[in-house]
Amino acid sequence: MNGEDAWELGVGRWEIYFGLVLICTVIYVLAGDGSWPKGAVAAVLLAAMVPWYAAFGRRAIGADRQGATALVYVAGLVALSAGAAAATPESALVLFALCPQCYMMLNWRTAIVAVVLLNIVPAARFLVGSTGAGAIVSFALWTVVVITFSAFFGLWVERIINQSIERRELIRQLEATRAELATVSREAGVMAERERMAAEIHDTLAQGFTSILMLLQAAEPRLADDPGGARRQIGLAVRTARENLAEARALVSAVPPAALGEASLDEAVRRLADRLGEELDVDTECVVSGEPRRLDARSEVVLLRAAQEGLANVRKHAKADAVAITLDYGAAAVRLEVRDDGTGFDPETASGFGLRGMRERAAQVDGTLDVRSVPGVGTSITVEVPAS
Repeated sequence: MNGEDAWELGVGRWEIYFGLVLICTVIYVLAGDGSWPKGAVAAVLLAAMVPWYAAFGRRAIGADRQGATALVYVAGLVALSAGAAAATPESALVLFALCPQCYMMLNWRTAIVAVVLLNIVPAARFLVGSTGAGAIVSFALWTVVVITFSAFFGLWVERIINQSIERRELIRQLEATRAELATVSREAGVMAERERMAAEIHDTLAQGFTSILMLLQAAEPRLADDPGGARRQIGLAVRTARENLAEARALVSAVPPAALGEASLDEAVRRLADRLGEELDVDTECVVSGEPRRLDARSEVVLLRAAQEGLANVRKHAKADAVAITLDYGAAAVRLEVRDDGTGFDPETASGFGLRGMRERAAQVDGTLDVRSVPGVGTSITVEVPAS
């Protein structure tokens, strides 16, 4: 709509109507039986309405109603039409085009006054030249009917204009709201992507660097007394660094986790368990039950990240002697449990990024996270996701 009010889209039709009525009036005036000089004067006054409309009328229609431009334009119309009507009565025909314009440019009450002023000279001329009470009464009744119809027509036009203005304002507000919502949605998307990347980095790179640091620190005091053990620790650190590099490349390329690759989920979980056992020299057990199968990519990532986070917590905090991982492929759901016999903690007071990230990841695939831990006894972290 290009910001135009609905009623403004019909202005071109009103201009055509105005032009046709004006041309017909001029022809009617010049073809009348009146004296030629008076007809010429009336025709000139009528023709003057064209530049007057071009100078003021067009701007008045597009401006605020009841503005100075509209008042000046209507006042000029009253003067020109009064002069033309005084010269020849046939000029009153143009009022069929001028009266609607008053309602388009002025408010209803002011427009009625303008319509009355437009009709004063033609009415006065008729009354002066009329003979007989019957003609005067007939004219009076006809005038009342015309003005009444004009008033109702003007009220209808005003309501259309007001509704159109309200609609324009509503559209403006809706467009502003839509722009605000788009901005909020874009910001929310950026924030969600930042949180996703933060969770990915925490679950992969940060844990990998922690593992590398712990392995190198464990290798340093063994360099003199146990070179073989130190080399084994350093070898694990190198392997972890390579895996971290692969994870970083996967994050940059937005591909599935490097730990999965072409391997199945149960194979990837077994590798995680074996590596933890090598790093910490603790008993690790990985049990897979049910029939292993490929899951939705997002579900596999959730379970893999849960296994990584659970084992990272064992590595950093648990001080466990034994760790058990269970991966159960059920008919309706797949459940992963990471269990240790370490120091444990109070789940009610835990507020780490890792647990929050696991809970949010599980929720994204309609899964659940259950954390059970008792200080001094151990910890059990269970993630369950739908099988399909």
